[in-house]
Amino acid sequence: MPTSRYIGLLAIEGAQLLDVSGPLDVFAEANAQAGAEMYQLKVIAHRRGPLRASSGARLLPDIVIEDDPKGVRLPKFHTLLVAGAPHAGDASAEPPLLDWIRRTLPSARRFGSVCSGAFLLADAGLLDGRRITTHWAVADALTARFPKVIVDVDAIHVRDGKLRTAAGVTAGMDLALALVEEDLGREIALKVAAQLVMFFKRPGGQAQFKRSDAPAAANRSALQELQRWVAAHPAKPHDLPRLAARIGVSTRHLSRLFQQEVGVTAASWVEAARVSAARLLLEEGHQAPKRVAAQCGFSGVDTMRRAFMRVVGITPAEYRKRHAAELV
Repeated sequence: MPTSRYIGLLAIEGAQLLDVSGPLDVFAEANAQAGAEMYQLKVIAHRRGPLRASSGARLLPDIVIEDDPKGVRLPKFHTLLVAGAPHAGDASAEPPLLDWIRRTLPSARRFGSVCSGAFLLADAGLLDGRRITTHWAVADALTARFPKVIVDVDAIHVRDGKLRTAAGVTAGMDLALALVEEDLGREIALKVAAQLVMFFKRPGGQAQFKRSDAPAAANRSALQELQRWVAAHPAKPHDLPRLAARIGVSTRHLSRLFQQEVGVTAASWVEAARVSAARLLLEEGHQAPKRVAAQCGFSGVDTMRRAFMRVVGITPAEYRKRHAAELV
């Protein structure tokens, strides 16, 4: 019989339940599809007793860190992942927990995090100089607190040596499926994906799910007003001279303002604003792509398509297929 691989999911109080259960279900289904116990699954918590998830559901851990702080009785883990929690980035974890993470996780063959679980790894000093991903909503906060960490904000999951990180919530299942493919091969992973009704390789990145009314706003009132006007009138011509004239500055000064206040060129910001407007129309689902392109200031469908690929990572057609409301 094949040797089982121990998989550990560390959950803190208030953990996102799907960050724990999603990957575990993928590994459990791999066992079913392989017809053997290829994985032994363990939920790990810091303290004894039920652990309350963010949803209010309670988990009973298989392994309690405070019962064996030095890990003397721990099995030899093949993979250790830290689940995220809505509050994970608010403050540092308790020193004994960070010590355990620092000492134990790197000893596994693979280790990593799901969603905001990356904060605990970063707090333990395990992510400095490493390329990772996390949920798009907390990526800026993670970068601000841990500037040595290289965050790929669009990736669904990232592999950096033995370190593996997933973007958030259901992306933990994508990561687990990739690990199953590494361990058991493509055929088993395909069967797992089919049984769980999930993408084998999810197309596109996180950008297609990120919700915001407009791209990043400036701090200066004149530039903010210009941005609001562009967002309200995406179909109008918005070349640099026209934008500069609208707020009464030179094109050079406006270019400098965008770089200083927004961090991108004016042209890039306008393109992102037009894509944001197009996403809303595509989600409504009843206008032809040519009309959507015209209403959002693109010269044609091909131009809109290229802009979508740059900003969102998928085509407008794919975006509509996944996000449009069903028409009655």
